[in-house]
Amino acid sequence: MLGKFLLSLLALSLPLQLRAEVVDIGNAELARLLAAGVPVIDIRTAGEWRETGVVPNSRLLTFFDERGRADAPAWLQQVQGVAKPDSPVIVICRSGNRTRAASQFLSQQGGYRTVYNVRDGIRAWAAEGRPLAPVSAGMAAGCAGSC
Repeated sequence: MLGKFLLSLLALSLPLQLRAEVVDIGNAELARLLAAGVPVIDIRTAGEWRETGVVPNSRLLTFFDERGRADAPAWLQQVQGVAKPDSPVIVICRSGNRTRAASQFLSQQGGYRTVYNVRDGIRAWAAEGRPLAPVSAGMAAGCAGSC
């Protein structure tokens, strides 16, 4: 009887253990995760990357284009080239709004177990004087559709 109860309890808890997690983070945690080698995916557009620069070593993978459209399956394939679903990944945009949708997509549809959403985006990172890398026109154009 106790064995069946424990087996049932284990069966119920298994989905919780496999469940994906989206964690909102601030700049201090972003810096810590960067230092630990967790990849950063900047989902903004090429114009936005050129305007502000990017967090150093970010992968530039636009999620929503200038018209607000997304090709989520194609974007997911690009993300999988950066990090596998069992590895953590950081997602950043301008202010943290677009990354909510992208992070939820990675978690719920992409099977990513740990997605870090930079809640205040690149604006807050820059406002604190954190490091930014310039983006060349060729780099931004090359990444906008094919990275």
